[in-house]
Amino acid sequence: MREDAALGTVTQLWRYPASSLAGERRDTILVGPVGVEGDRLFGLVDASDNEIARPDRDAKWHKVPRIRTRLSRDSELEIAVPDGDWLAAPGPECDRVVSAYLGFRASIRPFRGENAAGYAGPLTAERYRKAPIHLLTTASLARLEALHPEGAADPRRFRPNIVVDMASVEGSFPETEWIGKKLAIGDLVLTISEPCRRCGFTIISQDGFDDDPGILRNLVRHNAHNLGVYCTVDRPGRVETGAPMRFV
Repeated sequence: MREDAALGTVTQLWRYPASSLAGERRDTILVGPVGVEGDRLFGLVDASDNEIARPDRDAKWHKVPRIRTRLSRDSELEIAVPDGDWLAAPGPECDRVVSAYLGFRASIRPFRGENAAGYAGPLTAERYRKAPIHLLTTASLARLEALHPEGAADPRRFRPNIVVDMASVEGSFPETEWIGKKLAIGDLVLTISEPCRRCGFTIISQDGFDDDPGILRNLVRHNAHNLGVYCTVDRPGRVETGAPMRFV
């Protein structure tokens, strides 16, 4: 394949306003030097001990990925539990509803004060240092489906920012083999820095699919725990669905 030939096109774009909660699908994202605008601004904590949500490690958090999130036009967080209305967050009413849903006292808190205008309550520490961009191809999802046909290789299990539709590569998770390469997607230029090592989050049920340990088991067995790649930003830019992706 020529370096300037399109590898595929962007089919999904996501940001995750609150860590571990459901993501917000977008038609367009703005990517700066440190990641997607509006991505991972808030955390959910157990208010009794300030432990941040860890769905991958503790069953008490397994319902968290079903809580929907979005940012308003004023970039204010809104959340909704299943069958519930959208609520402004952070705030006491939001915390009351989330606590009732989870069955223990929980609270949504910003990672930094500037993430929530007018908020004067406690902050929380980020669970981990996130990579600027997480990219996943449909070719890798197709490979996982071939290995585990009874499972649901839904992109939401893996929380990518950018999903690129590309032809399957038999026997391969292709982007895992691109470490060190540069990609152009719309105005954006990225360097693929490392494979994305998967955790127990990938097996947890969400709206539309069930718990499935076979997802992670097959990634461990066939791709050294990995699916998708992390990327650093060489040139910030705007990305829209339908944008072509090319090697630079």
